[in-house]
Amino acid sequence: MIDLTPNRSDLDPIEIASIDEIRSLQLERLKWSLRHAYDNVAMYKARFDAAGVHPDDLQELSDLAKFPFTTKGDLRDAYPFGMFAVPREQILRVHASSGTTGKPTVVGYTQKDIDTWADLLARSLRASGLRRGDMVHNAYGYGLFTGGLGAHYGIERLGATVVPMSGGQTEKQVTLIEDFRPDGIMVTPSYMLNILEQYHRMGIDPRSSSLKVGVFGAEPWTDAMRREVEAAFDMHAVDIYGLSEIMGPGVANECVETKDGPVIWEDHFLPEIIDPETGAVLPDGELGELVFTTLTKEGLPMVRYRTRDLTRLLPGTARSMRRMAKITGRSDDMIILRGVNVFPSQIEEQMLTVEALAPYYQIELYSKGRMDAMRIHVEVLPAATAPEQREACTKQLAKRIKDIVGISAEISVGEPGSVERSQGKARRVVDNREKG
Repeated sequence: MIDLTPNRSDLDPIEIASIDEIRSLQLERLKWSLRHAYDNVAMYKARFDAAGVHPDDLQELSDLAKFPFTTKGDLRDAYPFGMFAVPREQILRVHASSGTTGKPTVVGYTQKDIDTWADLLARSLRASGLRRGDMVHNAYGYGLFTGGLGAHYGIERLGATVVPMSGGQTEKQVTLIEDFRPDGIMVTPSYMLNILEQYHRMGIDPRSSSLKVGVFGAEPWTDAMRREVEAAFDMHAVDIYGLSEIMGPGVANECVETKDGPVIWEDHFLPEIIDPETGAVLPDGELGELVFTTLTKEGLPMVRYRTRDLTRLLPGTARSMRRMAKITGRSDDMIILRGVNVFPSQIEEQMLTVEALAPYYQIELYSKGRMDAMRIHVEVLPAATAPEQREACTKQLAKRIKDIVGISAEISVGEPGSVERSQGKARRVVDNREKG
């Protein structure tokens, strides 16, 4: 792979500033953000008053723990525009979540917010190893989802050329990558596997592609998947993190020279890790739920927003700002099966150790008598379709999940192409349990 280590002179000064400088800037901006939310969003004023706290009570960063949390439910309760902190006519763009239950969460951006978003996406792409003049194939979905347009504006702000492909049409994706010869691709990791599969289907060696870096986000993925994609395309694979309530993609991004977890752009977002049960703030290094407070957002300030993502805060390496470890799961989509906590990423990690299996899976939850049960749908590679090979895969994966994850699961090993393919975010869990 090409060495993409950046020249430090190309970085924003704050990326390599001292910790004291970063914390001082955070405190200044946090005081503004709390006051902005309190003065302009009725929900925050009522919530702060009920908790007996006021923006003036914040004298140091640790005082943030006195303030109440914000949840996705708060945004749904305020649907559509009740949490905007500026008049609606000052909102230049709205996005909305693709949530499967309840009302969508609507987010809004002022011109300054959009400029900040573009700046941070450009910073993220530089951290990924992309530069002005490069070409980037953007396969994130466009529309109300923040991925497509967020990436689009960031690519342009970097001074790179954007190919606004969006998702789907996998054969066309491969054709354009081969014809246009882009330097980078932005895409969900599960859909990148579809693209890889299409390369093989079309008889093209993916290692001959022009891609030197892939920026993967919008869903959790494992280091095993990173190794597979990097080996298949002879390119770097880096992790980008974001969520629409906080901004969109570009809240944090891995540095290509270290690939040791996304760096949180702490000059704009203040992270905390909390115990998901008690809400108590945990020290850096401990596993818990990631919470964000925005420091510069005008249109939709977020105070202690509970992301439900489970991770750790780690010290800075390639940049001064803290990193977040790979997300191990979510506090609200955790599967509890016969008393054992299970996350889809744990199943994926074990599946990828079975060499004859393709990197596609889906977890089905179903009722077995009065008990909940799990069935894992996987598929074999084209060279491993013999009955004895499928039987060996079944036994090997079942044993690894039992030994490592601690649960018994039924394994369904299908033919190549039998597992549902993703055109965006993968649908990892299907809940067919009897309700009531």
